[in-house]
Amino acid sequence: MDVGGAAAPHTGGAAPRAELTGARRVVVKVGSSSLTTPDGRIDRDRVAGIADVLAARRAAGVEIVLVSSGAVAAGTAPLGLARRPRDLATQQAAASVGQGLLVAHYSGAFARHSLTAAQVLLTVDDLMRRAHYRNAQRTLTRLLEIGAVPVVNENDTVATHEIRFGDNDRLAALVAHLLRADALVLLSDVDALYDGNPARPGARRIPEVRGADDLAGVDIGSAGKRGVGTGGMVTKVESARIATTAGVPAVLTSAENVGPALAGEPVGTLFTPAEGRRPSTRHLWLAHATAGRGSVVLDPGAVRAVAHRRASLLPAGVVKVEGEFSAGDPVDLRDEDGRIVARGLVNYDAAEVPGLMGRSTRWLARELGPEYEREIVHRDNLVVLAGPAD
Repeated sequence: MDVGGAAAPHTGGAAPRAELTGARRVVVKVGSSSLTTPDGRIDRDRVAGIADVLAARRAAGVEIVLVSSGAVAAGTAPLGLARRPRDLATQQAAASVGQGLLVAHYSGAFARHSLTAAQVLLTVDDLMRRAHYRNAQRTLTRLLEIGAVPVVNENDTVATHEIRFGDNDRLAALVAHLLRADALVLLSDVDALYDGNPARPGARRIPEVRGADDLAGVDIGSAGKRGVGTGGMVTKVESARIATTAGVPAVLTSAENVGPALAGEPVGTLFTPAEGRRPSTRHLWLAHATAGRGSVVLDPGAVRAVAHRRASLLPAGVVKVEGEFSAGDPVDLRDEDGRIVARGLVNYDAAEVPGLMGRSTRWLARELGPEYEREIVHRDNLVVLAGPAD
């Protein structure tokens, strides 16, 4: 199947998108449903077609990073499984088989264009821990410098439910920020975002999203047509929002439209980037790719300090601890009405915090030792999610 030559929807003579025609570094994400046949096997023609298009862009001087799902789906049939497994252990087993098959197909497809495919497997830790983040950034940047095509996937064979991106759409958005990409292209089995179910008569394609107001009243739905991946339209829209928050424009379209999309033709849906300073990768990860493993409840003064002044959370402002967590885990910071105000990486285990609540760091250092003269959550490891209630 020649995806590069697929006909694009009628665009009415609209001008090419400068966000794509001027992009020199692009992250392209392709989902499981776009890479596998109905019986769960890798669609070789689709893989070859996508590689042909990306190789052509690479020859034109554009650096390409491919974020590819499909490892679990590709490993399902060879293991004799009738459908995608639901339990984590079997998913990891399928991924360990399918990842090799997937990369072998990409290697062969890119080799036809004298390009080398480089497998890069990432976990949440790799974009959260500073040393890992820098190493991932250096590796991916160097691969691009020497002309390789990085093929990125979540390391499903070792990731757990608690430390997963959840889907490769979010991973692609974070990689786009990590590499300071000029654009993100999200490929699915649906050609664009619609204002309702695209299978129903009268559904209207949304050509551009400039902000949250453009999505008011839009029924995004929850899954693609094939149902073999972990994402869906909801996660793709969320990933586009992550990218645009980081200043990266995003296009959502089908795998058949990858060629026109990369050429800047007005296919699919374009999400335009937000203006202003790009947040750090850690802040993006905390806001969009994590869930709190517990909660710390703040008094009103601490809520104002965290939300308005972007201050660290000190023990004196904590009134309650909920759930179980360990030092270094992401936790939700809530006000006394239960609303999540912020999320951050906590410096203490849940069992330690009650003994620190209401105390100043100076008092704690004097009574318990200098190692207790520290914040519950440092401001560098904290992202504000909502302002304090009036």
